[in-house]
Amino acid sequence: MKTDLNGLWLKVCTQDDTKAFEQLYYAMFGKLIKFCMYYTRHREAAEEIVSEIFVKCWNNRKSLEHITYPETYLFVAVKNQSLKYNKKYSSLQVVEIEDATDQRLVDVADPSAILERKELHHRLDQAIETLPMQARMVFRLIKENGLKYKEVADILGISPRTVQTQLFRAIDKLRLVLQHLSPGHEKESNRNKTISLLPLVCMLHIFFELCRHF
Repeated sequence: MKTDLNGLWLKVCTQDDTKAFEQLYYAMFGKLIKFCMYYTRHREAAEEIVSEIFVKCWNNRKSLEHITYPETYLFVAVKNQSLKYNKKYSSLQVVEIEDATDQRLVDVADPSAILERKELHHRLDQAIETLPMQARMVFRLIKENGLKYKEVADILGISPRTVQTQLFRAIDKLRLVLQHLSPGHEKESNRNKTISLLPLVCMLHIFFELCRHF
């Protein structure tokens, strides 16, 4: 069941509800950390920024009751603080982004299935990282965080139409990149390793075609 962020936010702002604040914190912390790392590329900095945002929200809760979309508000706050961080620090440490809350369903009894799944996600992540920054962020916010076009537009400061265009371009490029990993583009010795990518290519293609109708 999806967490009622609006309800939690209202309880925090109007009732000083610490339990609601804790629920809000745990519901959003992982997403905001990952989003922040798109900018900072530094997990420690991301944790510090996100924690600071939550502290400010609690301290200023009485003046934040008017916020209609708390999730969007938090993403925008993290983005702005991340940009300030990047402006202040010129030397950034690049680290691998890993969402601690990301749990993938695998068959623990089948080691080969686990390896194939890991390789599939690794190659998909590599393909996503080849996208231009804005397209990459649009794709991740929509596909990984489940946000709507309007929400992503508000977070990134662009129009919903631009969000849609960037998403189409991202999916189309990912489809092309992953197709090059299919058996027809690999050496015969790698055929078995890449065959598992075909369903993902098909899924991206179907999703891309469906998006054209929105």
